[in-house]
Amino acid sequence: MAFPRTVVGGVSLPRMLIGSNWLFGWSHTGHAADCFIREVHRKTDSFAPILEAYLAAGVDAIMAPFSTHPGAAEKLRAAQDALGKKLIIIDTPVVNVDDNAASRRETEAVFKRSAEIGSSFCLIHHASCEQLVNKNRQTMDRLPDYLNMIRDAGLIPGLSAHMPEVIQYADLNGYDVETYIQIFNCLGFMMQVEIESVIRIIHGAKKPVMTIKPMAAGRTTPYVGLTFNWRVLRPIDMVTVGVLSSFEAEEDIEISLAALEGRLPNLEGRSSPAAQSVIR
Repeated sequence: MAFPRTVVGGVSLPRMLIGSNWLFGWSHTGHAADCFIREVHRKTDSFAPILEAYLAAGVDAIMAPFSTHPGAAEKLRAAQDALGKKLIIIDTPVVNVDDNAASRRETEAVFKRSAEIGSSFCLIHHASCEQLVNKNRQTMDRLPDYLNMIRDAGLIPGLSAHMPEVIQYADLNGYDVETYIQIFNCLGFMMQVEIESVIRIIHGAKKPVMTIKPMAAGRTTPYVGLTFNWRVLRPIDMVTVGVLSSFEAEEDIEISLAALEGRLPNLEGRSSPAAQSVIR
């Protein structure tokens, strides 16, 4: 099975990307769920079966703040060693963008660390890059300095956006970025403007867009969330899908392929203690 692919910055990527919230404990629902995720993935070998399920479908790219989240790169390395396969790493580091020499040296060191752990892409985390947004001038002040650092480290630069203006201003000013991350889902969860506006921004983007949170952090079912995203995005765009188990990965891959192929997904029906004929 080969999942459809696109090209970003000269690199072939699957249109489905492996998400990390449900691997590292960022549930977006509450502390209890965060703790549950971390407990499930407490052992260093817990990632391997999930990544194996993705790889079986040709989904070989993973997104996370690997260079700045403690232990993340090490857990991924252990999983890759166990599987004997290398994934394409999309690093989304949180960096210090204070305007002084010490902060710039600190950030440059993070980008070098990103290269050292084997990343191909380095997309500045939204918590950092959005600090540079100037809505009055429609610019992102000092952003070119950081993009140059990423290029100098041998990485492909991009930006993570919760603010849709990040995409607009980067395109408007011709900043050296090859891709964007943008929240997009059918519920508008965590999106700063309405769905109709964000999809126009995505379709107008000059570079491929990696969408995140397609299932609104579990607030909609995989069938609804994934089908919506796949049916409205461009053929060059991607959907980042995080799961808790290999079973979820296999299910989400089938739902996604069905949406792209315009057919019903081949799935087992839901379990119920009092199933009726209408429930399948």
